[in-house]
Formats: sequence, C-alpha cells, structure tokens
Amino acid sequence: MSIYFVKNVLRLTKTLLHLRSLLILIISLLPAMISAKEIEEIIVTANFRDINLLDTASSVTVITADSIDQRQAKHLEQLLNLAPNINFSSGASRGRFIQIRGIGERSQFIEPLNPSVGVIIDGIDFTGIAGAATTMDIDQVEILRGPQGTLFGANALAGLINLKSKNPTETTEGNVSVTLGNFNSHTLSGALGGSLSSAANYRVAIQNHTSDGYISNEFLSRDDTDNIDEISMRSVIDWQIKDNVKAKLTLFHVDIDNGYDAFSLDNTRTTLSDTPGHDRQKSSAFALETTWQKNDQFDVVSRLSFVDSDLEYGYDEDWAFPAICVGQDCDGWEYNSEDNYLRDRQNSTVDLRLVSKEPAVFLGKFTDWVVGIYAREQDEKLLREYTYNVGDFSSDFDTHNQAVYTELNIAASNNLSVITGLRFENRRARYTDNQDVNHNTDEGLWGGRVAIQYMVSPTSMVYGLVSRGYKAGGVNSDPSLHPSDREFDTEFMWNIESGLKGSWMREALSAQISVFYQKRKDIQIKQSLVQSRDDSNASDFIDYFGNSAKGSNYGLEIELNWMPTDRLSVYTSVGRLLTEYDTPLSLALDSREQAHAPSYQYVIGSRLQLSPKLLWIVEAEGKDKFYLSSSHNERSQSYRLANSSLIYTTKDWTFSLWGRNLTDQDVIVRGFGGFGNDPRKYYAPEPYYQYGEPRAFGISSDYRF
Repeated sequence: MSIYFVKNVLRLTKTLLHLRSLLILIISLLPAMISAKEIEEIIVTANFRDINLLDTASSVTVITADSIDQRQAKHLEQLLNLAPNINFSSGASRGRFIQIRGIGERSQFIEPLNPSVGVIIDGIDFTGIAGAATTMDIDQVEILRGPQGTLFGANALAGLINLKSKNPTETTEGNVSVTLGNFNSHTLSGALGGSLSSAANYRVAIQNHTSDGYISNEFLSRDDTDNIDEISMRSVIDWQIKDNVKAKLTLFHVDIDNGYDAFSLDNTRTTLSDTPGHDRQKSSAFALETTWQKNDQFDVVSRLSFVDSDLEYGYDEDWAFPAICVGQDCDGWEYNSEDNYLRDRQNSTVDLRLVSKEPAVFLGKFTDWVVGIYAREQDEKLLREYTYNVGDFSSDFDTHNQAVYTELNIAASNNLSVITGLRFENRRARYTDNQDVNHNTDEGLWGGRVAIQYMVSPTSMVYGLVSRGYKAGGVNSDPSLHPSDREFDTEFMWNIESGLKGSWMREALSAQISVFYQKRKDIQIKQSLVQSRDDSNASDFIDYFGNSAKGSNYGLEIELNWMPTDRLSVYTSVGRLLTEYDTPLSLALDSREQAHAPSYQYVIGSRLQLSPKLLWIVEAEGKDKFYLSSSHNERSQSYRLANSSLIYTTKDWTFSLWGRNLTDQDVIVRGFGGFGNDPRKYYAPEPYYQYGEPRAFGISSDYRF
C-alpha cells in the first residue's frame, strides 16, 4: 500500500468527519424552522422504469427546468458544474468532452474514440458528440455517476447523462422566450403543444442561439471569430394507438455553425490567427418508443433510434498570421498550417425489453423484473485535411454491439430490497485507413450491479452498491506510431458505493450523500508524443492511447435542498475526489492525480422570494485546480465564481436580469504543456490555455400561453 494512498485515505476521512459535524449542526437547527414548505418530488427517467430520485440506489443528480432557466443555460456545458464530481474539457467551441469522477475523454482528433460517458437526448444516442446537447425545451437533465454496465453497456464506464425534453399535453400551451446578453448574444426560442386528436398529443420547439463569443482577433480586427450559432428543432408526438398500445415519436435536428479561435500565443483572449477555425455539427435524428401492455404481468417496451451527423472541426494550427516575424529577428522561423477534420457518423440502436407490472415470486420473495435485448451499430468516416503534410488522411470505423440484460428488484422484507442487474455484450469493431492500417476486434464483455437498499423510515433510506463497468479496447490510428503502440486493451472498473437519501422535517429538507471507491484495471490513458518538424523548430503532437495497469478513484458527493420557510430555499452540492495511478504508464504519471479530476468542487445558492412576484437567486461555485492532461504536468487554476439573477413573474410573463461569473474570473477549460508554437520565442516550450466564459450578463423575457 503506497504512502500516497494512505495520505488520501486520511484526507478523505478528515473530510467525512467535517461532514458529520456539519450535518449534526444542520439537523440540530431544523426543529426551529416550523414554517417549512415541501420540496417538489423529482422522478428519474433514465432507468428501466421511472423512479423517485430519493429512491435510487446510486448517485444521481437531476437538474430541473427551473434551474436551467434560472441559470440561463443554453447548452449542457453551462449546467455540469451544478453536479458534484463532474468536469468537462473544451478544446472546441463547447465543452463537449465530459468527465465523471475524473474519468472521461478530453479531446478527439484522428483517433477512433470509445467514450467513457454516455449522452442520451430523448432516447437518441449522442455519445461522443455532445455538442448537440443544447437545452432547448429540456425538462430535466439526469446525471448518473458510476458505471452503467447494466443500463447502457460499453460507452458508460464513468456514467451516463440523460436529457429529457418536455412532454406533449392535451391542452394547448406554449411559450416564446427572448434573451439578450453581452458579447452580442441573442436567443429566440418557442414551443407549442396540444392535442392533435382524442388519441394523440404533440409538442414542437425551436431555438436559435447566437453570440459573437468573447475572443478578439487582433490580426483580422474582428470580435466574432469564436462565435456561437446554434439552431435546434424538436417535435414530439404521443399517440394512444389502442387501449393497450401507445407510442412516442421524437424528431430532432440541430445545426451548429460555431467558430473556433480560442488559443492565443500570448495566453490571453486576443488571438492573431489569419484563418480562424470552426466547430460545426448537423445532426438529424428520430426515436420511436412503443409500449404494449401485453397483460397484467408485464409490458413490452421497444425503443428504436437513429441519428445521422455531419461534423467538421478545424483550426489555425499556428495560431498566427504568416508574416508575424517579418522585420524581426525571428524572420524565417514561422510556419503556416491549418488542420481540418470532417466526420460522417451514423448511429442506430434497437432496445426491446419486458418490464414487469406485477411482482413475480422469486426465491419466495416478491420481485420486479426487467429482461431485454439491445443492438447498436455505428459507422464513422473521417477525412482529415492537413495543409502541413502532403495528402489527406481518411479512415472508417465501424462498431457493432449486441447485448442481453436483466434486472431484478427483490423485496427481501418490508424495508429491505436487493437489486441485481447483469449485462452480457458482444462488441465487434473494424477500423481501416489509407495508411494501410486494418484492425478488427471481437470481444465479449460483461457488467452489472448488486445493490442493497434499506428503508430507515418512510422518507429515508440507506444503500450499498457494487457495480462493474467496461470500456472496449481499440486501435491508435496515427501513422507515426510504432506498430507495437497501435493497440490498447479493454478497461474494467469495479465501483463500491454507499449512501444515504431521504427527506426530513415534513419534507422541507432533502439530501443525497454517497461515498464511493472505484478500482480501475488497464486504464486507457491518452498520451501525446511531441516531436520537432524537419523544417522548423515547431512541434507536432502525436496522440495515442495506452494502458496503465491499475488506478483508483474515490471520494464523496453531497447534495442538499432545504426550504426553511415558504420564501427561502437553500441548495448545495459538494464533490470530493481523490485519484491515483497504482501503476503508472510513465514516470511522468507517478505519484500524482489523474487528469481533469479536481479534488473538490462545490455549488451553494439560495432562492429568496422577495415578494409574490419577485425572486432573487444568489449562487457561488468553485473548483480546485487539476491536471490538464495525462501527458504533462500543467494544471488549471482553482476558482470561485459568483452568479445571480433577479426574476419577476406574472401570470403570463417572466422577466429575468441575470449574470454569471460576476467577478470576471479566468477559468481554464483546456490546456497544453511542453511544446512551442510561438516563432517570436523561437518555439520555446511553454504552456498554452483556453479560457472559459468571462463575466456574462443579460436580460430575458418569457411569455406563456
């Protein structure tokens, strides 16, 4: 047992003792709050059946539509900090690479990617392309932490994020919203729902969000080279086909044409690029869910989805204009290069399951059950256009997943339940490229969970969970790699978790507390080789995945919602995360934390009803520094942000004055280290950073009918 591990255990123990003292203090104060109001019940929909959030035997965060609106979030990346132990990496126009408990990808270039975090939007699989995760007409965002081996399989080693839109209604209703903000930001959105017939209801929504962004390009004299231009459209139809058959059809389209001009040679928000990049995505998708109430014992539920996506991601690789050194001592040192990646991706899924309605008798106990089969096919074609090298690079990456799964919820007694789940999955993958690489894999994988849930009282429970997840192995595509570095192995993880959930004080206080320990084997770690070019001192990155033998991720998550009075509510989430490599991939990784795994993060806020129509929200969020990559030792900075909004509501109208990052802190969302890109400094190695959103503020109005 390493000294590093012992120190982290002591740190975690100390944190738990502080938490215990804090909870004792809070609970001791609760009896004085006699005018409390009940907290609204929240239902999680990502599981095999809908379930109350406080009854889930795992660590789950649900972000409601009210929280989305109050934060004025237009994309998933603006919500992730609300959940404990969730982080993201940008390197694009949006933070579309997500980490849960320190596990997840940070970028993608030419290599085929096996994601660690699943992303589902209305039953449609957008895993790996979360740029489509706008918040248009979203009812709630559900974040499931820990491996989802039973629920989702190979692409949810770290967890799953489920975005659910608002449902159709029988009565006609809708809304129109307008938001204006600094950086020339505009958002126009609308939704309309109602009845098509006595058996069918609908809801349609559209949103257009634009912004100049917060980068100034000095060379081009422009302030819109890192712009946002996103259009989202959705239509949903609920149809009661027969008395015992119903269907839900979702059509979804997103058109993203964002700029990408984020990195500066001077590590500021002022760039010098002559050919700013772009981050584009066009996705058209549908999902069809049908429920056949076969009999009194079980329902037959089928889910079919398909998404066709065209993605284009490119940037000015030298981050400068060709004549940057003219008239200076560095004249002749500069290079000029552009890099562009075009992906054509199609993904289809079929999921057929039997879901019990009446408990069966299993081992003498009443048992709810689910059994199902699943198939997923994905085809991804890549064309890389790189001006520095002669000739384009192209590849084709096909994956086929087939699985069978089951879950049993056994009522061992009135207060004790045992939940077991198991999934067997076969994954076949084929990769080819124009560099004569041909790689095929065919492997069997399994995951699952065993959870014990005990009801301490009618409104509180404790649980213990052991789960196993997996992430398929693969191939590295860069032609510069040695053949021995081409392949990497499947990663496995055991997750041990225990928690407390419930509501107290006449449901004025709700809490979720979980402690977890995750043991990882054959960790897939992205590395970067940096090599000098033949004709200059500039450097090339060669990205590849390797396996570290073992590693550990452990910590805790706390979420509290408290309504001491009808006019005041207080909420907080706290994440504590400790990580280590038991056996490092290289000397650079020895005795240090894993990348993008901040040791703490928090959100604390209050909602104060100043009058029946006026609401004031004040919020603080913070995050510890963390390593930006597994291939170098550059770190982000710790930060503390302040957010606030003032909301005025009438019967039909809502007006909001809002601000995020009011103290204008610099937040690093992506970074590189150990390479040089500035000819004025003769390509001396130095770190480079991409900064997130500075101070943002604006006004919004929403009309409901």
